This record gives sequence, structure tokens and C-alpha cells, in this order.
Amino acid sequence: MPHTQQTVHAIVEKQRAFFRTGKTLDVNFRVEQLKKLKKAVLDHRETLEAALFEDLNKSPIEAYLCDLGPVIVEVNEILKGIRRWARPERHFSGLMCFPSTSTTVYKMPYGVSLVISPFNFPILLTLGVLAASISGGNTAVLKTSSKSAASTEALKKLVADTFPPEYVTVVDGGHDVADMCLAERFDKIFYTGSPAVAKHVLSEASKNLTSVALELGGETGNWCIVRKDADLRDAARKIAFFKLCNAGQICINVNQIAVAEEVADDFLKELKAEFIRQIGEKPEENPEYPKLITEKVYEKCETLTEQYRDRVVFGGTGSREAVKFAPTVIYPVGADEDIVLHELFCPLLPVVPFKDSEIESLLTVIADREHPLSMYVFTSDKKWAKRVMRTLQFGGGCINEVCIHMMVKGVPFNGTGHSGMGAYHGEWGFKEFTHPQTVLVGKTRWNLPLREHPYSGKAGERKRKLLKWFER
Repeated sequence: MPHTQQTVHAIVEKQRAFFRTGKTLDVNFRVEQLKKLKKAVLDHRETLEAALFEDLNKSPIEAYLCDLGPVIVEVNEILKGIRRWARPERHFSGLMCFPSTSTTVYKMPYGVSLVISPFNFPILLTLGVLAASISGGNTAVLKTSSKSAASTEALKKLVADTFPPEYVTVVDGGHDVADMCLAERFDKIFYTGSPAVAKHVLSEASKNLTSVALELGGETGNWCIVRKDADLRDAARKIAFFKLCNAGQICINVNQIAVAEEVADDFLKELKAEFIRQIGEKPEENPEYPKLITEKVYEKCETLTEQYRDRVVFGGTGSREAVKFAPTVIYPVGADEDIVLHELFCPLLPVVPFKDSEIESLLTVIADREHPLSMYVFTSDKKWAKRVMRTLQFGGGCINEVCIHMMVKGVPFNGTGHSGMGAYHGEWGFKEFTHPQTVLVGKTRWNLPLREHPYSGKAGERKRKLLKWFER
């Protein structure tokens, strides 16, 4: 039955009532639910993998590598640390607060959370975020993507088999249903998707001053820089793997490569060889190559390819019937051309040549644009690479590697500016879904008149001296 504003409202109110019972405050309860989630993913593995194949043509191995496996890793990390993270912090109140000596920081859940997940990793970016929400002690409404319909159906069954709807439930439907959810008063919203839609999410959330976390692809896409001193074969191998993964439909994927013109020809030769080695000369005919989510995306690839047809040096072909488009390398492309000014989210790969001696000018161009979600550099100059990584603003990145920074345990995955706000994974996800609530315990005896009137005369001077002493 299609959702209405009334049905969505009823779901939220039931979850709010459940939250107010206080059951989710118990860390033991959260641990039990996380174990249920892990078991559910393993029990429904074949169904989830089949759904990912139907939606995106992901092979079982790629589905487990990129969607299911990371959920298990995320839950395991949370289970290992949640009791420590959730423990109240004890602090000495300090001399300024005398006679109070004890202050406690409680890690409080927000309440009813809304998770709006995308189509490209529909299992990971739904259940991975759900794990963070559960760890914080929240209830969750999961608004899944209508584009990945098979995965949404699989998620609905998994969640319904595992959790009562007043605790966790899936809401399916299109943008109209998402707007119904945003019209409700949630306590926390986590959205993964595009900057354009994120602005709408923030606007709606602002009406209730709801805390929001955003994981976005970045308005102008993620850069990969290949210096002339890089190991070209290694760089080509890793970039080719990443661009083939999910047919480029990944928020942290390489949007454009900047390659030193001194080695551009050699790099392109290695890149072509790697694409052929890994997926064959006609990727669109390879049964393991993922498909695009809709024909509209296929048409975008086709249209852009035709605009740059004279500069296509690899790929440029596709199968409309299979909704597959080959990884397509376009060279040379200027840093100010339109194709480099937008997130592509597809298998197209513009290559921007630059003089290696003018690398600082390229970095200025990147810095002047919206902050990307990811940044990758390939070079043997580790000192230069580390300087770039600690001075440019972006979500996260790698030196001489791609993508796997987000698989490291204990570190955050996040964006900044047009690539997002907030962070999650492990303890960072727990923090994202909790509010630190500070409580001071006062005393009924030995209270000093320091903060009370009068503030003038000799009494005021004595108080000033004491305040300055307490400040030390």
C-alpha cells in the first residue's frame, strides 16, 4: 500500500512512543539488536546478493565485498567498543564551580532517526548507517531508494523479520515519500546522496532544527593526481579497478584524473591495458561488469561521449539493452571544461594534463572549487603528498592508493562543505547519533557568595581577585 502523510506520521509517532519507554537507553539492548542485525545480513545473504545483481548487475563477490561484508565489519567494530563508548564520562568540576566536585557527561541518543539511503550501495548505506543509529540508542525509519527496487524489497523483508516496526522500519517510495518523511519532526536525519538534494533536506530539517549528517559526492567531483614520478603501472591498475567498481557509481570514485603531461602518454597506455586486463576489450559484454541504475544515466553517458567523441581514447561504447556503458577515457580535457566541473557518477573518466612543474597552480584550482569527498595522489614524493593531504580540504583520501581509506577501522568517513557534514563508522558513528549531555552535581553546603551581588566596592574587588586566581 502506498504511503500517505498520515501513515508516515503514524510510523514516526509509534517510534517516538517506543523510544520514550527507555528501552533503547540500555546498552545491553543495543548489543542484542546489533547481533540480530549481523545475523540477519548473514541469513539473508543470498537474497541480498540476488537483489544487488538485479538492480546493478553486481556479481556475488562484488556484492559481498562492497555491500554486505562492510556491514558485518561495521557491526563487529561497534560491538567491540560500544560499552566503552557509551560509558558516562566523569569530570572534576573545577575550582570555578566549588563546592561542586563532580560533573558527568552522558552519551544520550537523539531519539527517532531518519536514514535516507541511495541506490548505489543500497545495503551498506542503509544497514551500515542503521548500525550507527542503533549503537547510539535511537529508533530508525529507513527511507530506501526507489531506483534500487529489488534491494528495497530485500531490505523490507530483512528488517521486518528482524525488528518490530516501532523500533526499525523501512519506508519505500519515490521523492514524494521522502518529502513526507522530511515533513515530520525527526530528532536526527542522515542523508546520503547529491548536494542538490542535500540542500532540500537541510531546508526541511531546519524547520524543526533537526540535527543532520550528510554524506555527499561533492559538487565538482573527486580529483586524482598522477605526478611524473609516480609508479604509472601501479596507479593505472588501482584507478582502473576503482572505475570499474559499480560502473563508477560511487561517491568517492575518481571523477577526473590530473596527469603530468610529461608521462601522460605512458600513463594512458598503462590505463588502457589495465581496463582490458581486468574486464576485457568490450566491458559491456562482460557478465561481471555492473550496469547503470537507469536508462537516463546511460543516456547521459552517451550524450557526453558524443560531445567529446574526438577525444575518446578508450571505451565510448555501450549496450542500451543491458544498460551498460564501457569505462570511457577522454583526453585531453582542460581543467575548466564543463565535464570537469560536475560530479559525473558514471564510467566516464576525463584526463586533465598539466605541467609537473606547475603542480601548485593545479592545487590552487582544486582548492578554489567545492570541497571533494575524496582526494587521491600518486607520487614517489611522500613529503609533497603529505603536505597536500594536510593542507587541502576534502573528506578523506589516499596516497598511492584509492578508496580503501574508508575501510580502516577506528577512523571517520565524512565530507565537508558540498561533500557533506558529520561523520560515521565505528565510534564516529556512535558520536554522530548521540548528544553529549553534561550534568553537574551541586552541593547544598559550603556554597560561596562569589557569583552573587554585590559586584562593587571591597566585596567586588575580593571577588575579582578570587576569579582571577580560579582562572589559572
